[in-house]
Amino acid sequence: MQKRGAGNKRTGCDLHSHTTASDGMNKPAGNVRLAKEKGLAAVAITDHDTVAGLEEGKLAGEQYGITVVPGVEISTMAGGIDIHILGYFIQPEDELFLQRLSQLRDTREKRNINIIANLNRLGMPVTMDEVIEGLGRELAPDESIGRPHIADALVRRGFASDMRDAFDRYLAQGKPAYAPQPRISPEEACSWIREAGGAPVLAHPGLYGDDELVRNILISAKPAGIEVYHSDHGPSDEQRYMAMAEELNLIVTGGSDYHGERQGVVFHGDLGSRTVEVSVLGALSKAAGLH
Repeated sequence: MQKRGAGNKRTGCDLHSHTTASDGMNKPAGNVRLAKEKGLAAVAITDHDTVAGLEEGKLAGEQYGITVVPGVEISTMAGGIDIHILGYFIQPEDELFLQRLSQLRDTREKRNINIIANLNRLGMPVTMDEVIEGLGRELAPDESIGRPHIADALVRRGFASDMRDAFDRYLAQGKPAYAPQPRISPEEACSWIREAGGAPVLAHPGLYGDDELVRNILISAKPAGIEVYHSDHGPSDEQRYMAMAEELNLIVTGGSDYHGERQGVVFHGDLGSRTVEVSVLGALSKAAGLH
């Protein structure tokens, strides 16, 4: 395992990246090409509540000679906190899984409408049409709009200085424009992923601010792994979650949570800035039942 999830990129795997299928800036092929340019051995496409980018990512992987791990990131709720569950090596053609993800996207769409209404009440007349226009393309039926898209509109309008400012002042949980949405539990998400042939992993535990909750989720939902290395984790976070992984016999994963560049700022981290060794892919595929 590389120190702090960085090191020899020729054997490095970035297991957390987003594309235009959800709230990333690059098409799936763009993320794969960038991974190749950075000398990575593998990259995972893990869009929010959709697998729409996986086919393009797979074809790009064959073109560039790089392993593309099929993934997803599912939004859940526990203890009143948004909890994200990553799924690796899921079967993207699984009909039941696709139906379940579609239901999650419908809920996300309703949440977005409520966020826009909250912004309007705060004196920021942003519209959903404006948010979608900011994509610069038509929104495909199985793609989803996320808060980063709304944050982008706020920055373009001058209501926020950058993406982070938009979240810190308006869109993050507990902020004035935030809108909760009904979510499934981490236990349900892990079950869905396993039923779709994948291996579930708890994403970026350091962002939740509650290690007791994190531990309870790990015990009750029984994911195969925990994302120890993440762009928003510091050394102390990595030490704590490495200890949890060892105690609970979990696979240690990591990734940048790359969303691309908006207004000159990379969000959350640059692709390849957090990686794990290729051996982790073997552990995850085994947990998914592929061995």
